[in-house]
Amino acid sequence: MSANQRRRPNPLSYDSESDESGILNERILLLVFESIKWDLHVLCFTASVNHKLRAIAKRLLWRNLCVYRAPRMVAALANGAPNGRIGGGWDALAKLMFFCCGCESTRHFKVSRPTPGHFARASRFSKTSGRSFLTKKCRGDLLFISDPCEHPMGDKEDDLGIYRGVFRGFMRSKTRTCLIRRQVAFDERVRCPYCGTRVWSMTTARLVPKSAARRLGSPDRRLEYFVCVNGHLHGTCWLVPLSSDEEVCDDGEEEDVDDDGSEDLDGDDEINGDACSHQTVTNGSTSSLGEDVLGDGPIN
Repeated sequence: MSANQRRRPNPLSYDSESDESGILNERILLLVFESIKWDLHVLCFTASVNHKLRAIAKRLLWRNLCVYRAPRMVAALANGAPNGRIGGGWDALAKLMFFCCGCESTRHFKVSRPTPGHFARASRFSKTSGRSFLTKKCRGDLLFISDPCEHPMGDKEDDLGIYRGVFRGFMRSKTRTCLIRRQVAFDERVRCPYCGTRVWSMTTARLVPKSAARRLGSPDRRLEYFVCVNGHLHGTCWLVPLSSDEEVCDDGEEEDVDDDGSEDLDGDDEINGDACSHQTVTNGSTSSLGEDVLGDGPIN
């Protein structure tokens, strides 16, 4: 073959570094995922094809999926700049939004058998609920918490609730400052199921307020949760069965006592004074207090 018969570059190719057509072109990928409304499962398959697509997904696609699926929550977590960085990465946040991490026995929480993780068809994250997981000294932090994912454990046991959450700007949070000041050690056995980093047991740190159990509908002291260095939270609780004449939401004024002996007389200090208002979302709409995140298939 002569020099002038050498193969010429394809002018229609968007990727000059490979012969894999335009599949690696970021603009094309964005248009494709926009057309299928950021289908979670398709994105997972795409990211598993090869290392190049995995890198594009990690840098670009997971962020756009998070923004599309939970725009208000992402705006709050990213301080209104969704194109910026976020603790643990956008792929970890996406996993936290859509994946129930399951449960195994820990030092402070025993289960009769392990519960495997799974994709959640739908989850609701609420910053109002998040306030119930913060002690009085840390109420200035912003924390989104999901409703518990309920797992039946048998006729002779209560249902197991598994929940997850995420802090905004955890590196600058009052919660992290408390953990560092008290010199709380990392848990030796547990790692964050979303980013793989080390975690603090909030039970060991004595930073679990009574309002957390009330919010979950769980008996006091029958719950546990962990927070990792990137601000991801995951935890478990036992859920008390409700009879037909019991209130689903009961956040009456009950005193919380911090470990330094100071009393929190504000109860849950609900936004707008409505303890149940975080559940007033229908048809996938959002309020200022929380957001529904659908994970099973594309959004209609």
